[in-house]
Amino acid sequence: MSRGEWSIGCRDLAGRRRDVTVFVSNDKVVLVAPPGEAAVLGPLDVGRLRAALRDAVVATADEEES
Repeated sequence: MSRGEWSIGCRDLAGRRRDVTVFVSNDKVVLVAPPGEAAVLGPLDVGRLRAALRDAVVATADEEES
């Protein structure tokens, strides 16, 4: 996983393993869910998603200051 990109494990509604990806593009935070699926997150995964979103926002602020 590269700097500025975070992957959070989840499952789809059928129980298959999938990933939600968070990355920074220019000054925006992008959230990519499994294509055509719903992401089912457990409590720990929600915490990881929250942390990834926080880190992405910090990364966009750092880019704006540069």
